[in-house]
Amino acid sequence: MQKEALFGKTLEELQAVCADLGLPKFAAKQIADWLYKKPVSSIEEMTNLSKKARESLSEKYTFGLIETTKVQESVDGTKKYLFPTGQGKFVETAMIPDKDRKTVCVSSQVGCKMGCLFCMTGKQGFQGQLTAGEIVNQIRNIPEWEDVTNIVYMGMGEPFDNLDEVLKSTQILTSEWGFAMSPRRITVSSIGIVPGLVRFLNESECHLAISLHTPFHEERQSLMPVEIAYPLEEVLQEIRNWDFGRQRRVSFEYIVFHGLNDTPAHVREMARLLDGIKCRINLIRFHPIPDTPLKGTDETTLIEFKEGLEKKGITTTIRASRGQDIYAACGLLSTKALLKN
Repeated sequence: MQKEALFGKTLEELQAVCADLGLPKFAAKQIADWLYKKPVSSIEEMTNLSKKARESLSEKYTFGLIETTKVQESVDGTKKYLFPTGQGKFVETAMIPDKDRKTVCVSSQVGCKMGCLFCMTGKQGFQGQLTAGEIVNQIRNIPEWEDVTNIVYMGMGEPFDNLDEVLKSTQILTSEWGFAMSPRRITVSSIGIVPGLVRFLNESECHLAISLHTPFHEERQSLMPVEIAYPLEEVLQEIRNWDFGRQRRVSFEYIVFHGLNDTPAHVREMARLLDGIKCRINLIRFHPIPDTPLKGTDETTLIEFKEGLEKKGITTTIRASRGQDIYAACGLLSTKALLKN
């Protein structure tokens, strides 16, 4: 019998485990402390549980951490970790240091179904969903885990296409019994799957990022097939209907392509579409990938584009490209070459 992992379970699920094994209810909180707060990796190390309790747990369960199998370090200090998942698959995770911040970019799926023209993960296709434990493991099982300040769900996969496990992972990260991180330090990025967006806004307090990339319907459809099912206008309407309050933030990701989406017309249309939405636009340099006609815009045009948006009253930043030399930058994560048949 294959043992089940404790890591990745919520407090409620751990209480069910304890009830099944005849352990007191308060033992669930003790187990959660060992799983999510302390630098241990085995049930045997849970020393405030009785020896009998640890033996009972060990009969049915493992601690459940998954070791990284490879790490690469960029010239800029960014690290890319490779984690195995079930059935011979792998995911990549990026850790980006910046002054007093350490941001971890986690994956939510093995590959991706969405097929965006500019993304290496999309070219890989879809190989499977990650569990909440496999998502959180990408943070807990890197050497820097105790110093992580921010988490972004911007790695492999579309988070809203695996929303149950993504929401469970954010619950573990933000709950007092879990990692106790502020949801304001976590951003979940999506291309705009509307049913998932509605659930996420209602069931999470984490920041939201939407991949926009062009304000024009047909153009966006050519870049992102999701536009056919969930047009940007529909996504923006749901965002308009939501009160983000003072602390929760919505931002829009915008990869800037040469001669495609970097014109004054795009600035004007974005200003029209986003009018009344308090937001930030993150401009992203395109990193070339095989078998795509797309090219990144030049630096002068990129700066002019930023200034044009700011003149329209939209807070805009140009995101620094990090980890490009190890294929850890935006849109470059892929484990296609490692897939087993």
